[in-house]
Amino acid sequence: MELVDVLEAIHAQLPRLGERIARRIRAEVPAYRDRDLIPLDSLRRSCTANADLVLWHLRRAGAEPDSRPAQETGRLRAEQGMPLADVLHAYRIGFEFVWAEILTEARARPGVPDKQLVDRSAEIWQLFGLYAEAVASAHRGASAELAVRRGARRSALVEALFSGVIADQTTLWDVARELGIPDCGPYAVVAAATDSPGTEPLPAVENSLHQSRLSSAWRLLPDQQIGLITLPTSEAEATLLRLLNRSSARVGVSPRFSSLHDTPQALRFARLALASLPGNTKGVTRFDDNPLAMLVAAAPAEAAQLTTAVLKPVLDLPCLERARLLDTLENWFAAGGSATTTAHRLYVHPNTVRYRLRQVERLTGRLLSDPRAVADVGAALLAARHPSVRGGEHVAGGTA
Repeated sequence: MELVDVLEAIHAQLPRLGERIARRIRAEVPAYRDRDLIPLDSLRRSCTANADLVLWHLRRAGAEPDSRPAQETGRLRAEQGMPLADVLHAYRIGFEFVWAEILTEARARPGVPDKQLVDRSAEIWQLFGLYAEAVASAHRGASAELAVRRGARRSALVEALFSGVIADQTTLWDVARELGIPDCGPYAVVAAATDSPGTEPLPAVENSLHQSRLSSAWRLLPDQQIGLITLPTSEAEATLLRLLNRSSARVGVSPRFSSLHDTPQALRFARLALASLPGNTKGVTRFDDNPLAMLVAAAPAEAAQLTTAVLKPVLDLPCLERARLLDTLENWFAAGGSATTTAHRLYVHPNTVRYRLRQVERLTGRLLSDPRAVADVGAALLAARHPSVRGGEHVAGGTA
């Protein structure tokens, strides 16, 4: 009796063998239990084909192994979303099952030389190593391709939300589900400035938000990283701001909004908040923190005209005197109009502060006791200090 006779006998029962291997894999590998993902008939056909391939190779000693079916299996399982570890586990079960059948049949047929069994034992596990390598290589390659395609599609969907290309409500719901975000708010939009194209100013932010149970969708642009974040609870916005403040980036945050239709407008608000950060200052600013500053950032040309109309006589002063009056005004607004608090901030006497404020009143023709005049001067001062406003070079910091 030769081993080839054993292999022929097992091959004659190939359909039943494939069925038994399929059921063993389904019983022992959880990922294969999803009948919608891998129907039993499909798994049975795959197991039968692989068993046939192994038996064919063992019956033809010295034949060159054909790894193409293993490669096809690796690609298919990657496309189905099957983890590689589970695919390799299933392959090992299949090989072990086939070898166990060979041993059982050989014992039932006296006379099969032990040396043939030993030789074939080494051969079958060499074959397993070859096929496992082929499966893994194909699975990794297909997974990488799928990841690129999924990333590109996700990026395109996020861009569609931010640009307002999607207007249909049903389509918006579909996009939200595909992105893994709720189809109703509240939400916020974040815009962070990049130091160089392709560099994320908020690395791993999506994962950090996910760990805090905040779903989000992000897009990396050449100059900014922008994101849509869900705010399902009253504490969510504080959590978002805390996570953003851990970075050393320049970040603007929009007001809360409830409809995905408003995403493009929220992005504009986030960018205005980002633009309101002076110079290269790092930090996080919300649109709601200083709405007037956002208006200045939204209309820099008009803000420059406002600065000229209200503060030109002050801006035309010599450098030191101009800076002294503007710093006094800025600290006076920050102190809520208190001359005493302003004096403490500037390390001068309160009467010095009052004198400087009278100078501003005389030069501008606006009384700082008049609320309308105070609004004009405050807006003009904010515009003068804003980096995006033309003419900002007039108002560099000065001295007390």
